[in-house]
Amino acid sequence: MYAVIKTGGKQYRVAVGEKLKVEQIPADIGAVITLEEVLAVGKDDGIVVGAPLVPGASVAVTVLSHGRGDKVRIFKMRRRKHYQKHQGHRQNYTELRIDEIRS
Repeated sequence: MYAVIKTGGKQYRVAVGEKLKVEQIPADIGAVITLEEVLAVGKDDGIVVGAPLVPGASVAVTVLSHGRGDKVRIFKMRRRKHYQKHQGHRQNYTELRIDEIRS
């Protein structure tokens, strides 16, 4: 069984037992939270697609940790104009473990 959920402006295909890094969620480590935005649920007998959400479906997850991702280097340059700009960015994330898919 799997589900397609939406969190942080992105969509993820998840199954029970998987670990997932998503955009930062304000929750304590060890907290069990419920994600209500379920776009689709797949079972052995087929798939249920919402319009836009599947009614009554939710995903229970446990917050494992918070952290910061790898540095992304940004380099801008204008040729022949002696312009160069260096910048970096590290995005915050929350690591989740999928505990249960309710449909």
